[in-house]
Amino acid sequence: MTGLIWFVQVAHYPLFSLAERIRFREFSEAHQRRTTWVVMPVMLAELVTAALLILHSRTNPERVSAGFAFALLVGIWLSTALWQVPAHQKLLQGFDELTHRWLVRSNWVRTILWTVRSAILAGLQAQVHG
Repeated sequence: MTGLIWFVQVAHYPLFSLAERIRFREFSEAHQRRTTWVVMPVMLAELVTAALLILHSRTNPERVSAGFAFALLVGIWLSTALWQVPAHQKLLQGFDELTHRWLVRSNWVRTILWTVRSAILAGLQAQVHG
């Protein structure tokens, strides 16, 4: 998800402003439908595996790292539900410059949280298998 969110942040979301205005509603509907099929199963799997990682941690430092990574995931889900989904819903009505800018800016929260989460998980991996 970290690689995907960086692609979305740097390339995909900024390109929304170049979509044809007259067909932006159609573009936005197709974007949401197709993106949901790609992202939702992975996000759900990530949520399940994050919980399992906490449950199966062998040491307290592992449990703390896994718990912090899970907390970051909760932040990602909250950002998605409270900021990105409403912005996408508003863009279904047609392109709006302020909403588009908010979508790009607010998505930095998810980009940073997923990046930090990946670093924590890489450290946990090194800790367990190091």
